[in-house]
Amino acid sequence: MSTDVLIGDGEAARLTPHPLRAAVLGEVHARPFTPIAVPSRVVHFAFDTSGSRAQADRVNLIAFCTSRGLQPPSPAEKHHRVPFGTTALRWEQHSEFTTYTWEMPADPAAAPFHPDAASLALPMRLVPQPGPLLVAVDLHLLTEDLQRTAPERLFDKSSLAVAENSDGAALYATDFQPGPSGFVRILVANRTMSPERAGALVQRVVELETYRTLALLGLPEAQRLSPSIAAAERRLVEVTDQMRHAGDLAANHKLLDELTALAAEVEAGAASSVFRFGASRAYEEIVEQRLQTIGERKVGGLPTWSSFLARRMKPALRTCVTTEARQSSLSLKLARAANLLRTRVDVELEQQNQELLKSMNARTRLQLRLQATVEGLSVAAITYYVVSLFGYIAKAAHDSGALHVEPGVATAVFVPVAGFAIWWTVRSIRRKHIAGEDR
Repeated sequence: MSTDVLIGDGEAARLTPHPLRAAVLGEVHARPFTPIAVPSRVVHFAFDTSGSRAQADRVNLIAFCTSRGLQPPSPAEKHHRVPFGTTALRWEQHSEFTTYTWEMPADPAAAPFHPDAASLALPMRLVPQPGPLLVAVDLHLLTEDLQRTAPERLFDKSSLAVAENSDGAALYATDFQPGPSGFVRILVANRTMSPERAGALVQRVVELETYRTLALLGLPEAQRLSPSIAAAERRLVEVTDQMRHAGDLAANHKLLDELTALAAEVEAGAASSVFRFGASRAYEEIVEQRLQTIGERKVGGLPTWSSFLARRMKPALRTCVTTEARQSSLSLKLARAANLLRTRVDVELEQQNQELLKSMNARTRLQLRLQATVEGLSVAAITYYVVSLFGYIAKAAHDSGALHVEPGVATAVFVPVAGFAIWWTVRSIRRKHIAGEDR
């Protein structure tokens, strides 16, 4: 299919399309409805193909088609349909699962769900299993017969769900329980549907069972996380109570470490479940959208699929929503508690730093006093040595006749001069050092 747009004749009139234009236009046609004859049997499987299993499954399908001379899917194709004798295979690849749907004609005289689905599903053995099995559906499409197709005779009444489509052209029923071969059986009794409408209804009903199962995958995850969330909530209460009485820094540090470890555990659980819970919500919305599209009508006093799923499926999905909300709330509470405790620790550290600074100031003042004392002693000592040297010089000068004053008198006169000069010199040196440190 060409996605180029022409606005005239010639190559110059061709508009360059966006790289994603073809993908966007093709998405609405990715999984078309196909006509299906009445009566027919549809055996449907859905496998978990998350991760690298999806690519391996595509390779196996290509090999399956090529070995039998069938058209294989293209590398970008997510939906493929091929005839296989009287059977048709519809293959669909989704983000985390892949479906194989085998459509085959049924004997008009056969009773509902005869022969057993186990014998009809033999073609599935021709392809390596793509991954763990999630869904197995045995759908029987046949003309309505009040004797043969009465849902009450075919399914467990305690979990039976029956409905008509919007105009009453067909009736569909199931009990959502696996039969002896492990398949969930679905009956579609045709009244006035054309093959095209029958194909659309069959595909929507099969999708309902597929997405219902996938939506409920979040419940085991919620059940797995609930005990750890409850334990974290209890421990948070205990830690916050201890915060009210903890006074020393060591105790607060210990509580902060515990809160951090608790927050890491909760965040790890939330990170591991965020995809599963998000997928469950998305699949639930698809189920509701499919039910609205079919436009269910009630049959007698029996529950419709919508009412049955609302009663049985909604509580499980609410558990997922509640668990996710508890995770989010607990994470916020842990963050607030950790911030409060961290603030307390910071304040205590600041107080300790202030006390340390005070102690350092006191020691500095003491050092300054000692320094001043040492400077005074050093001035006296230097003066003593200088005066002593001067005394020797004065005595020698007197003995030689160059000095006419007594050496003792000259030395005495020199003492204050030498002391002042040395004191001034030491003071100047100290000022230069202080000025250098200030710069």
